[in-house]
Amino acid sequence: MTRKNIFKYLGLVCIPVAYMACKVPTVATKTENKAVPVNFNDSLPADTQTIAKVKWNEYFTDPYLRTLIDTALKNNQELNMTLQEIEMAQNDIQARKGEYLPFVNLGAGADVDKVGRYTNIGALEDNIDIRDGHKMPDPMTNLGLGAQATWEVDIWKKLHNAKDAAIQKYLATVEGKNFLVTNLIAEIANSYYELLAYDNQLDILQQNIKIQSNALEIMKYEKAATRVTELAVRRFQAEVSKTQSLQYDIQQHITETENRINFLCGRYPRKIERDDKTFADSLPSQIHVGIPSQLLDNRPDIRQAEYNLAAAKLNVKVAKARFYPSLDISAAVGYDAFSPQFLFNTPKSLVYSLAGDLIGPLVNKNAIKAEYKNANAEQIEAVYNYEKTVLNAFTEVLNQLAKIKNLEGTYSFQSKQVDALSQSIQISNDLFKSTKADYMEVLLTQRDALESKFDLIETQVAQKKAIVNIYQALGGGWN
Repeated sequence: MTRKNIFKYLGLVCIPVAYMACKVPTVATKTENKAVPVNFNDSLPADTQTIAKVKWNEYFTDPYLRTLIDTALKNNQELNMTLQEIEMAQNDIQARKGEYLPFVNLGAGADVDKVGRYTNIGALEDNIDIRDGHKMPDPMTNLGLGAQATWEVDIWKKLHNAKDAAIQKYLATVEGKNFLVTNLIAEIANSYYELLAYDNQLDILQQNIKIQSNALEIMKYEKAATRVTELAVRRFQAEVSKTQSLQYDIQQHITETENRINFLCGRYPRKIERDDKTFADSLPSQIHVGIPSQLLDNRPDIRQAEYNLAAAKLNVKVAKARFYPSLDISAAVGYDAFSPQFLFNTPKSLVYSLAGDLIGPLVNKNAIKAEYKNANAEQIEAVYNYEKTVLNAFTEVLNQLAKIKNLEGTYSFQSKQVDALSQSIQISNDLFKSTKADYMEVLLTQRDALESKFDLIETQVAQKKAIVNIYQALGGGWN
């Protein structure tokens, strides 16, 4: 049989093998929907200006808050752990890139081989002279030095797609870090405003304790004048004690909030420097939210989901390529001899080889099929995750816009309530002194005034948080 016929028959055998190997099962697919509404709501103008483009150290003007955020961005342990994940993802790219390049190894070896005299190899060696009538040494030694190379030819771009998928995963990890930055900034800002609110509540509480204590003294004088009974004194005494007990609850909240901020800053508990007078600063008159399509570029979690989806699509191609034959090329070159004196004798001791293997799966492809179906299922899951992330971002912006508007109305009416009840305290005292009101009216008026002031502060801190959260929802802070 000639060499031409050998290759002819070998080709005929490879055709059905390649066909069977390349048969890929059919699976369901899904494409992501990137369409978003034109505007957040009909009442907003189509304005592309958005606060998401404003840097965090410009959006937050309180110097103490900016110092806390800056400290957290440097020391927060979770953020630093994410940076290490980015480093690992970048290293994975280098590893994937190296897989489609040739592997070259340099090696050296030595061995001893003793064969039986009465074997065919032993008899052959006994009758052959190497040089000057000397026979081969017994036992036989062998020394080798050379380089070996292996290379999988990336015919179907399996290895290149795996490398590109690693790049997309790396970019997703970077966006994950950016999303963590936006959340970290928002959490510190919200906690800081909570702390200022507790400071103001404590200040109001102490002022109210003075008012109630003065009222208690009045009740004692009135009792001495037999205008009220011991019951009135006791009721006012109980109210003062109740109000005094509230300050310890607020102090506990202050301690916990300070510790939470310190934890986010990656440091042990300490006093948080702040100016509680800034809590009453006016809020921005207008918040620019832009248009919904800008969320696709500004929100790190959307970009992360998009990169993960791109990686999942590439992984489907990688899994599909496993059904196709792979071409492996191996080569070696070096020196091989039984004695060091002959090791570098060229060309007599020179050895080399070159081989190519075309290998494809033929039967029992269940594992490959399962991996392909899993990769496709993960791609469909990534589509749903992307769409869910976009929908969630849009909903968060709408919720915060509605909260800002509704809190503005709540604050307006609560301010009027506080003003009215604050004036009622003096009026009730005057009426009580002129016997036109009883002590219960004085007591309830003071209680209602305190509650209304606390409610107003709760509304104020909710407004501050809404301003922070709309900035976060739009994707601000990471850039």
